[in-house]
Amino acid sequence: MTTDSAPPGQASSTDSAGQLNRRDFLLKLTIGASAFAAAVIAIPFVGFLLAPFFERQPQAWRAVGPVSGFKAGTTVRVSFVDASPLPWAGVVARTAAWVRRDAQGAFVAFSVNCTHFGCPVQWLPDAALYMCPCHGGVYYADGTVAAGPPPRPLPQYPVRVRNGQVEIRTSPIPITT
Repeated sequence: MTTDSAPPGQASSTDSAGQLNRRDFLLKLTIGASAFAAAVIAIPFVGFLLAPFFERQPQAWRAVGPVSGFKAGTTVRVSFVDASPLPWAGVVARTAAWVRRDAQGAFVAFSVNCTHFGCPVQWLPDAALYMCPCHGGVYYADGTVAAGPPPRPLPQYPVRVRNGQVEIRTSPIPITT
């Protein structure tokens, strides 16, 4: 028998010794188990959503050829392994860049992907322009937009010469719409 005055038909939440009755105990146990289950599901989900903000993009220097393989004033397409290939990527892990050696011997490298939709651009040596055949994007030799829909210049890779090899620092291809 309880000493609390509870309305007729309702059980008191505590008995005379201050202990929970069975119904309240199970209610609190259910709420606790539900909160634990929600946390078990929510924590990995939140981690999945926030991980890209804290993840560093992989970068690596890739050798693309000997210095003697690039004539002054010419632009050459070079191929290398992408900085962030997926384990199952296979041959599509290879990507490319346009490398130009100017008259003073300095190198500049541009991504082959158009900033409009990521289509591959082609170098037209007679016109000294990069052209995206898919949507009509045109870039000057310095990578700036000449005409068409591209919103930004061609992405440029840092270039260095090390031990007689031309190297570019790669990163994931920046494709934006």
